[in-house]
Amino acid sequence: MIWNRAAIYGANGGIGSALTHALAADGTRILAGSRKGDGPDLQGVSRFAFDLADEDSIAASAALLATDPPDLVIVATGVLTLPDGSGPERSLKHVDPSVMDAIFRLNTIGPALIAKHVLPLLSRDAQSCFVALSARVGSISDNRIGGWHSYRASKAALNMLIRNFAIEMHRTHNKAIIAALHPGTVDTQLSKPFQSNLPQGQLTMADSAARNLLNVLTHLTPEDSGKIFDYKGEEIAS
Repeated sequence: MIWNRAAIYGANGGIGSALTHALAADGTRILAGSRKGDGPDLQGVSRFAFDLADEDSIAASAALLATDPPDLVIVATGVLTLPDGSGPERSLKHVDPSVMDAIFRLNTIGPALIAKHVLPLLSRDAQSCFVALSARVGSISDNRIGGWHSYRASKAALNMLIRNFAIEMHRTHNKAIIAALHPGTVDTQLSKPFQSNLPQGQLTMADSAARNLLNVLTHLTPEDSGKIFDYKGEEIAS
């Protein structure tokens, strides 16, 4: 599918930037959002600022989309390690309520607020797609080793919200696709502290990850709404 107009939240991150470049190269008109409004400076790309922790800024960004709504919205935001260095908990004794609150605010609540303001803008008559980047570790049934409590839980909660939003949107927008995507382990700042122990060949470059994700999107249908898929297009159990 050729996307006419896309909105990307988190367009200055590793995957978000790569997605912006890939879509722009395909001729898609893009609104690229970042906290400072400093996303990629490319032809056909307009930039805007938003803050995941500020609903008013998210509502303002949706107002920018309202006059010419996108047919593709990608929430490419997410955090694994906080700016102060607080990283994934390896044990329950490391659970810190302030860290957990911050992780959930960025990985779950922020994307939910974007959905709140953007999903109603999608067309009721033509196919459209809203996707959020999630993670395989958010799968409850696939969890074999535990740990990373806040990150896992925040992504599991995001996956549940995607399912909820898909059910609700189907009542009024039955051509819309609401899904979560797992990009794999990508060479970005998010994964940088954890790359040393990766098996050879498991790390994917951001531009390749972007193309993988866009390829998955081209094969999704409204029947796939509410599900989580990996970068190969395979469904991940919740």
